[in-house]
Amino acid sequence: MDIIEIFFYLGSFAIGAIGVWFLNYKKLIKGFNIKEKNAENLILNAKQKANKLLKDTEKKVKSFKDTHTKKIKAELNKLEKELDDKKASMLDKEKEFETQSIELTRKEAQLEMREKSCEDIVNKYRSRESELEEILENAKSKIEAIAGLSRDEAKNELVKTVENEAKIISARKIKELEKNMNNDAEGKAKNIIALAIQKYAASYTSEKTASVVNLPSDDMKGRIIGKEGRNIRTIELKTGVDIIIDDTPGIVTVSSHNPLRREIASRAIKRLLDDGRVHPGRIEEIVDEIEENLDKEIYKLGEESVLELGLSNMHPDLIQLVGRMRYRTSYSQNILDHSMEVAQICGVLAAEVGLDPKLAKRAGLLHDIGKAVDHDIEGNHVDIGGDLVKKFNEPKEVIDAVELSHTDNPDSLYCLLVQASDAISAARPGARKESYESYVKRVKELEEIASSFNGVDKCFAIQAGREVRVMVESDKVNDDEATILSHDIAKKIEEEVSYPGNVKITVVREVRTSATAN
Repeated sequence: MDIIEIFFYLGSFAIGAIGVWFLNYKKLIKGFNIKEKNAENLILNAKQKANKLLKDTEKKVKSFKDTHTKKIKAELNKLEKELDDKKASMLDKEKEFETQSIELTRKEAQLEMREKSCEDIVNKYRSRESELEEILENAKSKIEAIAGLSRDEAKNELVKTVENEAKIISARKIKELEKNMNNDAEGKAKNIIALAIQKYAASYTSEKTASVVNLPSDDMKGRIIGKEGRNIRTIELKTGVDIIIDDTPGIVTVSSHNPLRREIASRAIKRLLDDGRVHPGRIEEIVDEIEENLDKEIYKLGEESVLELGLSNMHPDLIQLVGRMRYRTSYSQNILDHSMEVAQICGVLAAEVGLDPKLAKRAGLLHDIGKAVDHDIEGNHVDIGGDLVKKFNEPKEVIDAVELSHTDNPDSLYCLLVQASDAISAARPGARKESYESYVKRVKELEEIASSFNGVDKCFAIQAGREVRVMVESDKVNDDEATILSHDIAKKIEEEVSYPGNVKITVVREVRTSATAN
């Protein structure tokens, strides 16, 4: 029910109530014999009040109706405006959809055209391929007809021709090899006999390829190994050695054929134990620091050796190589001690025969300088040493002594002095053993073979040559290629190197990432 109707009913009810009241009042007047005039006045007043009340009620109803109507009209206008906006938005979206539909239709048409074009191209090439196959078959038939041979007969004839040519080439190569072997037979026979009569020392290799690091307690072994072996693996990869931790109390064994690597690894382990912080990052820092300090020590050692002999005007790089000979042995002799001894003997002999003692000492000190870097540079130490003394502008007598002191026919008095002094220094019984030299040669060959493959960054022969550990560049070699690489290296070692037992090839591929927080 509307509010206006409620007010209307209320007004009617009030008028009815007034009428009832008026009738009752009239009866009351009659009942009590009230004067008629007073009754008429009362009736008139009652009518006036009733009319006034009715007018007030109608006025209030009209005011309420007007106000309510305005509100309804305002809400209707607002709703109409919202409907108009939504209608406009819907029209815009409808236009947008129509545009997209047109564009999609156009693209579908282009795609259909391209598909049709591709099908035409494929059909064209298939047709061309069929034509070419037909031409090829016709050509084969014509060739067979001209040659008078079938396809299989032609293949057999080609194989036979290649075999005959290969036999001829092989025969020529065999003759060439026989000729070279005859020329070198006498010298090789002497070398073989000399090697055969050398005294065998089986323990020598292990003594010269392993260093022992003493530990304050066996608890330190666990810290060196690290969680999941990360610490020991980092040391081995960074230094190129093999670290052996067994049940022997209080020691760790560092194994490598390269004395410099063993020295760096041994010092690194000692520094780590003293420092107390043993983790991969700290290991790399300490190894780099030790390598830098060791280079300085080697230079100082070379400088002291040169000063002890009274020599001067030697290139700093050559002095560095002299000091490096401390970490190289040959035939069980330390090369620096041996070279110093040869230099001293050369000086004494030169003074006796009237030659320059200082020049003789210089030649004696540098006669084996090539052995300081023969692990890093391919070639024999004589050629390497000759190139080094030429590079650093040593006197001609020194160059001749380095290049000719190991030949049978030296043409220089200084070469003779160096040869004699070298023989005297090496003449001690049991001073030279071939087993270690052969071992180093074999280990060097293993590392050179592994380094010859693409993608190899570093390689180290460890465990007395029973394992070759190969580090590859992760951006050039993936995991599958690393597996193939290990088999290829093993196959090449089987073909080119003679070795006892087995050689294990371990390819290590490590990916490192780093970021900097600013």
